[in-house]
Amino acid sequence: MIPVSIITVNFNQHQVNIDFLKSIKLSNPNYPIELIFVDNGSAIEHEAEYKSIYPELVYIRSDRNLGFAGGNNLGIQAATGKYLLLLNNDTEITPNLVEVLVSEMEANPSIGLISPLILYFDQPKTIQYAGFTEMNYLTCRNEGIGNMQIDSGQYDKDSRETGYCHGAAMMCRKADLETVGLMAEEFFLYYEELDWCEKFKKQGKKIWFTGKTKIYHKESISVGKESKIKTYFMTRNRMLFIRRNTGFLNTTLFSIYFVLLVCSRDALAYLSKGRKDLIKWMYQGVFWNVMHSKNSKNLGFKI
Repeated sequence: MIPVSIITVNFNQHQVNIDFLKSIKLSNPNYPIELIFVDNGSAIEHEAEYKSIYPELVYIRSDRNLGFAGGNNLGIQAATGKYLLLLNNDTEITPNLVEVLVSEMEANPSIGLISPLILYFDQPKTIQYAGFTEMNYLTCRNEGIGNMQIDSGQYDKDSRETGYCHGAAMMCRKADLETVGLMAEEFFLYYEELDWCEKFKKQGKKIWFTGKTKIYHKESISVGKESKIKTYFMTRNRMLFIRRNTGFLNTTLFSIYFVLLVCSRDALAYLSKGRKDLIKWMYQGVFWNVMHSKNSKNLGFKI
């Protein structure tokens, strides 16, 4: 049997964690599973309760919130599996998830990262993710494949290269991380999985999607549709992603486009919605990049 480590990260989502652990337990995969739970600085610890649901749980406690990348990196470093499956704690899996992802990677050694079909938990016939197009580096925009389509089985036999994996569910080989490295922790939240995909690509690995298995995702439980946290990090990290993955000329052209056009447009949109508070956080995201134009570090985030 091929050992698999499942890694999930939690920040103050107790009931979501219970549902997640029960989902893993009920999936009953044929492969040996090492389930690693990273408590990312939550206010209250529930280790005993979680282990009552999943006794073999590897529970790791961080005294502070390390962000999505930092929390997953903590779990990755503790993992012993040949394959690592990073799952959001706000997901519920289907019984064949682990077997299908491992089978796909075993059949194609060139795959670096793979994600399954992702459906919305509260609308289980609606697709969230069936792959991504490649990035337009001048605008830092790409498109989701299948997003908001009704799932009628159109992706059930799909197994193909795609632009990017989805951070809610992605598998890699631990051995590949010796050359690829861990996720960049300076992102803290958002864009870190896209940046990680770029790192895999630079090592000659393919980014893959399979519709042969799926998960259900409870989107935006922790952050919300429009919040100061989301606005700040989506702005900050969109710029950071371009700075890390393109050259000086592209970064300059993107910055002009983004600051002068996109941010101005979004500021007007926030005003029209009565959310002028978000304008401050958007421009703080821009300012962070100005202040860290030569060397960015994970400084954390406080509100």
